[in-house]
Amino acid sequence: MGAQWKAKHKDVAANAKGRLFGKLAKDIMVAARHGADPAANARLRLVVEQARKVSMPKDTLERAIKKGAGLTGEAVHFEHVVYEGFAPHRVPVMVECLTDNVNRAASDMRVLFRKGQLGTSGSVAWDFDHVGIIEAEAATAGADAELAAIEAGAQDVEQGDEDGTMLFWTDPTDLDLVSRALPAQGFRVLTAKLGYRPKNPVDAASLSAEALEEVEAFLAALDDNEDVQNVFAGLNA
Repeated sequence: MGAQWKAKHKDVAANAKGRLFGKLAKDIMVAARHGADPAANARLRLVVEQARKVSMPKDTLERAIKKGAGLTGEAVHFEHVVYEGFAPHRVPVMVECLTDNVNRAASDMRVLFRKGQLGTSGSVAWDFDHVGIIEAEAATAGADAELAAIEAGAQDVEQGDEDGTMLFWTDPTDLDLVSRALPAQGFRVLTAKLGYRPKNPVDAASLSAEALEEVEAFLAALDDNEDVQNVFAGLNA
């Protein structure tokens, strides 16, 4: 499947929008630890651009930057934790959390993985590559994704999950460089982040409709958890 598992037909109601803004605010606060100026902080710049693309309110965005940079006097501490395991029907899953309470996150993961199987560190990670993931769309007529990938320095490119989008895969250290180079090659960057790419994904066509529904429900439950930032599943659409 694509870079990151996304619920199909996910509504854009206020609560769904609120969850998205909450996840982005965490990313912004963590990135702002290394400086509040996006021009001098590549990681912050990428997250801020993503927040603007989904119309996060300006005051919410600026407050998250100041809070993360320690300019408000509030203590902000999120720990990055990765959980590994299997969804139903042995679909491998990597779950990235940003949490201010590791014990709560661990307890939640144990409960959520009861319908699958929670693994130990390294039990699933070997079946994923840690990569930079850029979701982009053609901004000019006739833009060639494969040529753009070569010119921008991406390792690979493929069709994205959404209509008209492309996924450019990079070395983790090249994420910012490639995202900056793609616009000159005719592509508008929608999102850019580090994540996981499955090496041997399960073919969704090999699962029954009922089995696939169970997998989707499991992934959706993970994604709805307050501490979960990203869910990466080894599943080909």
